[in-house]
Amino acid sequence: MSTNITGWRRWLWPLQSRKVQVAVATVLVAYAAQAGWMLNEDTVLTVLGVGVALILGIAHEDAGRARGAG
Repeated sequence: MSTNITGWRRWLWPLQSRKVQVAVATVLVAYAAQAGWMLNEDTVLTVLGVGVALILGIAHEDAGRARGAG
């Protein structure tokens, strides 16, 4: 059984992580606002805040799972 990752899978395998998915979505919204999309400052701050909260929540959940807590 081969475990070599080739092609696009080599570059896209981090997207299997929920933390990475949330981080990418958060960065895309921040970049869109910087690139000139008409996004309200409150909207951008809300998306960034929710993104950070989700990443911390997922990390907390993963830490509990690693310790074996229910």
